[in-house]
Amino acid sequence: MKRRTAREKALQALFQIDVSNTEPSVAIEHVLEGKTGDDYLTNLVSGVVEHKTEIDQLIKENLEKWTMDRLATVDRNLLRIAVYELKYCFDEVPENVVLDEAIEIAKIYGDDQSSRFINGVLSKVKEKK
Repeated sequence: MKRRTAREKALQALFQIDVSNTEPSVAIEHVLEGKTGDDYLTNLVSGVVEHKTEIDQLIKENLEKWTMDRLATVDRNLLRIAVYELKYCFDEVPENVVLDEAIEIAKIYGDDQSSRFINGVLSKVKEKK
């Protein structure tokens, strides 16, 4: 599975977890639709769930005039994935790749403003990291 696909599937799984409080393993199984899993996908989902408090705090510190509750569910979870990668996968994935991937995925799954918003928040997180 390509990393882009793993990120997209992780976004879908985290969306389910966020909205319906689904168990991570069940959410991953659901988004895979019977296909073989991937270590990177599992790592992203379990890592975000495990470090959610710290990740959300980093996001909150870099939001201007927004709260986590007001963020669109897609944007919130995409930010969580990217912040997780920036903070915990820095030796495996270059920062610019994390930002580019998050922006591109936001263009697909978010609204018209998502990619610019994601870029702004993640740029601030990257600077302060």
